[in-house]
Formats: sequence, C-alpha cells, structure tokens
Amino acid sequence: MTRRWQVVAMVVLFLAGGLGLNFVLGKRGPGRGLFLGGLQRQAKEAFSKGKLDEALQVYTQMTAEDAPPDLKDEGYFGIGAVQSEKKNFLEAKRSYEKIIHEFPNSNMAPLVQEELGKVNMAILFSPAVTPMDKTVQVQSGDSLAKIAKSHGTTVELLVRANQLKSDLIRPGMKLKVPATRFSVVVDKSQNTLALKAGEEIFKVYPVATGENNSTPVGTFKIVNKLVNPVWYTLGAVVPSDSPENVLGTRWLGINEPGYGIHGTREPESIGKQGTKGCVRMFNQDVEELYAIVPIGTEVTIID
Repeated sequence: MTRRWQVVAMVVLFLAGGLGLNFVLGKRGPGRGLFLGGLQRQAKEAFSKGKLDEALQVYTQMTAEDAPPDLKDEGYFGIGAVQSEKKNFLEAKRSYEKIIHEFPNSNMAPLVQEELGKVNMAILFSPAVTPMDKTVQVQSGDSLAKIAKSHGTTVELLVRANQLKSDLIRPGMKLKVPATRFSVVVDKSQNTLALKAGEEIFKVYPVATGENNSTPVGTFKIVNKLVNPVWYTLGAVVPSDSPENVLGTRWLGINEPGYGIHGTREPESIGKQGTKGCVRMFNQDVEELYAIVPIGTEVTIID
C-alpha cells in the first residue's frame, strides 16, 4: 500500500469512530467505500456486544441523506433491531415501516416484514395504546365477554393486551381494547397466511395448504373456534390428545363445511401442499392467531 493510501485508510478509520458521512473525502471513490464498510462493521460489533446506544448512533449515521439506499435500509433495519431490543416497540415499528414504504425493492424486505410482525405482536399484546386501539372504562355489569363482543374482539386478546391475571374485571377499570378489524389472506402459491389489520399487513405466517391444490378459493368467514379439537374423520372420532389427531391445538372453522385453519402434529409439512384441503399452521402460530381473530373474521383464500 502506498503512503498516500495509508493516510487515507487512517483517516477513514478515524471518521468511522463517530463523524458523519458528509466528512468523507467526496461522495465517491475508495475512501467513501471504506468509510461505509467501517460504519457497518462498527454498528454490528456494537450491537453484538450489547452496546445499544453506540449501535443506535452508528445506524443513524447510515441513514444520512446522502447515504446510498442499500446502506440506508440497513441503517433503518439496525435502528429497528436496537429499539426492539430496548423494548421501544413503537419506535422499532416506525423504523421497519420506513423501509417498507421508502425502499419497497429492498433485498431486506422479507426479513423486515418478519421483524415487523414480531414488533406488531409485541405492541398488540402490551398495554401500549396506539391509534388502532380504544380505552374503555368498565361499567357495572360488564364482563370481558360482553366488551369483546361489543367491540369485535376476543376475550383472550383483552386478557393479554391488559396483562390481566384472570377474566375478572371490576367497575372503574380502564382497558385497552383493540379497535381495528382484522382479516386473513391465505396465498396458496406462497403457502403463507397474512393477518391484516385494516389494509396493513400485520404479520405473515408460513402454512401448509391442500394437496393437488385442494384448498378452496374464495372469501369466507370464521364460524367456529375450538381449543384442542377432536378430529372427526371417515366415521372415526380421534381425541385431541391422540398422536393420530392432525388438527393440533386449535381449530378455526370457516363457512365451507369441513375446512378450516388449524395446528399440526407434523411441523415438517409447513410450507408445502400437504393437507386434505385445510390450512395448517405451526401450533404456536395458530394459538396466536386464535387469540386475535373473533368469529366472523373474513378469510380470503387466493391461488
């Protein structure tokens, strides 16, 4: 390496220690490339060592106005990861959504959607009140079932969102009540199930769909919900605890007789066409979905 480039390298390393992008030697050239690479390494190292404030500062530098798009989206993703680690989920959500809206062609899009889904769930299942929620004061004669029905939600979601110890409530209590209308979209071509909050994709889950394209296509509604369902098949009754019961821990039946969304005892089948026509999910995923969507929720299944 020539003396000149030794000096350049030393300057770049110095700049990577905390100065902004505008101090780089021009907007193009080897110096800038080294500097940007230095920022990425510095941010990842700080995050891996738990130095969250330092990592946040460097990731913020990566989103400077004159930074290239592929560095900006990584910067916003890093900010989201740091804020999520700090339990600042609303800030994390804003950062991930910025990537989706401003960098729709980002290579990070699938990972961003996955992380955004986790953050959305953390917010939903917390007492944090967002524009998607209402605050309801409990009146005499109220019950969680009554409040859930009148607001189109579920008792399970009210319990989890308000961190209640039981279903018991008393007059004067203030409850967070999710006010958005959830819906479900199953894409057979991708073997995914998208939970939507209004027009927003809230979370995407991997699923299994029917062999030979046997899952029905159309718009349906959830008409019944069961915990640890018994499986009725070909004249047989298979108890919920039987290894032969393919329904897993939850059942959400739709208004197409014999079809629904359920869990599984065969997790290796998820992501494939491997059912008799139902939509199959990991048990932990279907349990999460079950807690959120009430009877009457719209389910759209597309090819």
